[in-house]
Amino acid sequence: MESAEIRRRWLSFFEERGHTVVPSASLIADDPTLLLVPAGMVPFKPYFLGEVKPPYPRATSVQKCVRTPDIEEVGKTTRHGTFFQMCGNFSFGDYFKEGAIKHAWELLTSPQDKGGYGLEPEKLWITVYKDDDEAERIWQEVVGVPKERIQRLGMKDNFWSMGVPGPCGPCSEINYDRGPEFGVEGGPAVNDERYVEIWNLVFMQYERGEGIGKDNFEILGDLPSKNIDTGLGLERLAMILQGVQNMYEIDTSMAVIKKATELTGVEYGEAHASDVSLRVVTDHMRTSVMLIGDGVTPGNEGRGYVLRRIMRRAIRNMRLLGATGPVVKDLIDTVIAMMGQQYPELVTDRERIEKVAIAEENAFLKTLKAGTNILDTAVTETKATGSTVLPGDKAFLLHDTWGFPIDLTLEMAAEQGLSVDEEGFRRLMKEQRERAKADAQAKKTGHAGLGAYREIADAAGATDFIGYTDTDAESTIVGILVDGASSPAATEGDEVEIVLDRTPFYAEGGGQIGDTGRIRVDSGAVIEVRDTQKPVPGVYVHKGVVQVGEVTVGAKAHASIDAHRRKAIARAHSATHLTHQALRDALGPTAAQAGSENQPGRFRFDFGSPSAVPTAVMTDVEQKINEILARDLDVRADVMGIEEAKKQGAIAEFGEKYGERVRVVTIGDFSKELCGGTHVHNTAQLGLVKLLGESSIGSGVRRIEALVGVDAYNFLAREHTVVAQLQELIKGRSEELPEKVSAMLGKLKDAEKEIEKFRAEKVLQAAAGLVESAKDIHGVAVVTGQVPDGTTPDDLRKLVLDVRGRIQGGRAAVVALFTVNNGKPLTVIATNEAARERGLKAGELVRTAAKTLGGGGGGKPDVAQGGGQNPAAVGEAVDAVERLVAETAK
Repeated sequence: MESAEIRRRWLSFFEERGHTVVPSASLIADDPTLLLVPAGMVPFKPYFLGEVKPPYPRATSVQKCVRTPDIEEVGKTTRHGTFFQMCGNFSFGDYFKEGAIKHAWELLTSPQDKGGYGLEPEKLWITVYKDDDEAERIWQEVVGVPKERIQRLGMKDNFWSMGVPGPCGPCSEINYDRGPEFGVEGGPAVNDERYVEIWNLVFMQYERGEGIGKDNFEILGDLPSKNIDTGLGLERLAMILQGVQNMYEIDTSMAVIKKATELTGVEYGEAHASDVSLRVVTDHMRTSVMLIGDGVTPGNEGRGYVLRRIMRRAIRNMRLLGATGPVVKDLIDTVIAMMGQQYPELVTDRERIEKVAIAEENAFLKTLKAGTNILDTAVTETKATGSTVLPGDKAFLLHDTWGFPIDLTLEMAAEQGLSVDEEGFRRLMKEQRERAKADAQAKKTGHAGLGAYREIADAAGATDFIGYTDTDAESTIVGILVDGASSPAATEGDEVEIVLDRTPFYAEGGGQIGDTGRIRVDSGAVIEVRDTQKPVPGVYVHKGVVQVGEVTVGAKAHASIDAHRRKAIARAHSATHLTHQALRDALGPTAAQAGSENQPGRFRFDFGSPSAVPTAVMTDVEQKINEILARDLDVRADVMGIEEAKKQGAIAEFGEKYGERVRVVTIGDFSKELCGGTHVHNTAQLGLVKLLGESSIGSGVRRIEALVGVDAYNFLAREHTVVAQLQELIKGRSEELPEKVSAMLGKLKDAEKEIEKFRAEKVLQAAAGLVESAKDIHGVAVVTGQVPDGTTPDDLRKLVLDVRGRIQGGRAAVVALFTVNNGKPLTVIATNEAARERGLKAGELVRTAAKTLGGGGGGKPDVAQGGGQNPAAVGEAVDAVERLVAETAK
C-alpha cells in the first residue's frame, strides 16, 4: 500500500466517523517556544490547554512534522528521521478511552478491501500505563486482545504530558511484531526493535503540577473535560504494509535513494558507510523540500539554520559518495514527484523550491573550500600549542560562519589526528538557540510567563477586537500585569500590560507592528500604550506605562489609538500588498513573500529570489505600483472559508497560521491576499510609493525597503534639493549630472595618480643619499634614519627595498627606516640574503623597534613592518635596531 493511500484511508476513516478533517498546518510553528512543528497535536495545543474553545468536538489530520535533536543519528539507525507525517485523531470532551481504542483497532485490523489496513490481529501487542485498569479492561473485554499480549509499563514509557503544568494522562501504545528475524520474543517491554510502536493513544484526563522529567511531577487531580490525542507514524506503518526493513526503504524514500545511487554510482546495500550516507541524503532532502515549501529559507538563525544544516549534510554526503557536480535539483525533483500526490502545493511551487535549494548548494560548494582553509589553519594552531583537541569555539565558528556541519569538522579533524571539544561546541550552540528562543518569546510576552495571560483569558474570555472599523472604544480593564505577574492594580510610573474586554488596538501580527495610543480610565488615570501584542490566541495585551493615577481591574476605560500613526501604517501595509503583486508580475510566482514589516510611512518586504533584481526591473515595479495608485482602486476585506479564498486565487503568506475562516484583502482587480492587517479604503490614499532599493538578507531571499505617502514625498523633496545644489555647483542641467560628475571623478583619479607618481619619485630620490650614509657594524652595511612625516607605508616600503637593492658587492645589509604618519610612528626593515645568513632577520629587528615605539609588528625574514604609539621614541628605536645588529653580527 503506497504512502498516499495510507494517508487517504486515514482521513476517510475518521471523516466517516464524524471527525472534521483539518489540513496539515505549516511546519513553521505558531508558538514562540518552538521553531518547527515536532508533533501532530501542536496545531491543537490551544484547545487542549483551554486557551481557545475548539470549533469541533472531533478532528483528524495528517500533520507534517520535523524533529532534529538526534540529527547525527539519522541514517545510522532505522528509526531516526527528521521529517515524518503524524496521523492523528482528536476528541475534545467527546469520546474517550473506549472510543479511541475501538477506532484504532477497527482501522488497523479491518481488511484492506473494506477500507482498513489489514494488519493481522495476532501480531499486535498493547502496552498500557501500569495503573490504567480501565484501558486494559477495554483492550481485553471490548476488543478481545489476549491478556498475554497486553503489557503494563511505567510513567517514563506510558504517561504523557507537555513537560509543564497542564493536561496529562496515561498512554496506550499499539505495537507490531515484525518477527523473530528482528530479535527475541517477549513483547515491546523486552524488544522495541522487533515489536515496533505504530500508534500511541493519549488519554488526557489529569492535571499535572510542577516537576522535572517524564516521571517526577505531582498529579493534581482530574481535568474537567477529558480529551483524546492519538498519533500514528505514517512512515512506520508504510514500512510494515510495504514489507521493507526500515522507513528509508518505503516508496516515498526509496525513490530518492535510487536517484542518489544513479548520481553517484554507489549501490544501496553494498557497504554500511555508503548506506548511512544514502539514508542521510534521502531523509534530509525530503525534509528540505517540505521546509522550503512552507517558506523556510537557509540562514544562520532559527528555522533557516535548521534547513541550512540538513541541506549541507545532504550535499556533503553526496560528495562522500562520489558526486562531483550539482545534485540538488535532481534530488528535489524526485522528492516532489513522490510527495506531490499528498501535498500538491509542492508541484505548483516547484520552481521556487528549486531556486532556493540550488542557491544554497552553490553557496555551500563555495563555502566548503573557504571553510576547509579555515579549518586547516585552526588545526595548525591547535597542534602548535601541543593540544590534540580542536577548541569548541573553532568548531562553532566553522559551523556558524561557514556552515560546516559538526560531523564534517569531526571527520576532517580526525584525519589530522585531532578530536573536537564537542561539549564546548554544543554549549555554544545551546546558548545560541536559547538566545533565539528567548528573543522570540520576549517580543510577545515582555518576559512574562504565558500562564498569566491564560488565566486572564480563562476568567474574561477573548478580547473583542473592533479596530477594523473603530479607533476608539469604551472598555473594561479585565487584567493587569506588572513585572510579568497579575496584579489587581497599578500606580503612576508602573510599566504595565493591560488587557481590555474590547479594543481598537491592533496587536502585532502578519508583518504589521502593534498600535500605540492611550487608555483613559474613568477615575482619571491615564495609560500611555507603547505597543500591542497577542501572546496567546485571543488575548490583546496593551504594553505601556501609567502616566497619571491608579489603574484597577474592573475599571471602566476609554481606549483610543494614535489614529494618525495607524493611517500611516495602513498605507504601508497596502503598499506592501501592491509591491508583492507587482514583483510576482515581474519575476513570476517564485517572488513569494518571505516576511515583511509595516511601520508608519515605510515598509520592508522580503521575497524569494536567487539573485539581485535588475535596476530596470525595480524601476518598472515602482512605476506599476504608482500607476495602480492613480487608478483609484477600492480596497475591501471579506471573511470567507479558506477553501473559497484559495479558489478565488488569494495569496497566503508563508508561515502564517490560518483558521477555517479567513480575511481576504482585495485591491481592485490587481491584488488579493489573506491578511488580518489594517488597510486604506482606496489606493489613492497612499499618495506615493518610493522603493529605496533591494539587497540580499540570506541565501535566496532579497529585501526591498520603501517609503509611502508623505515620507516618500519628503524623501524625494530632499533628493530634489540635493540635485539642485549639484546643478548650481556643476553648472549643468539635472540630466547632465551623471556625465559631468563621472568626468570630474575621472580627472580627479588622473590627478591622484600624478601626485602619487611625483611623491614616489621624490621619496626614491633620497635613496642614493641614504646608501652613502650607511654605517659599517661588524661588516654589515646598516642604513637607518627617519624620512619626512606623512610618507605612506607603501612609499616607505618601496624606499627601503630600493636602498637595499643599491648596496652592492655582496655585503650583508640591513635597512631600517622610520616615519610618522597621522601622528603614529611606522617602520619598515629589510635584510638581504648575506645578512640573513649571519642571523639578521627583519621580523626580529622590527619587533625590537616596534616595542620601543610602544606597539608591535612582524613579517618575513627578508622584510617586515611595524608601528607604535610614541613618535618621540623614533631615535631610541633606531638605536635599539643598531644595538641588535651589533649583538647578532659579532
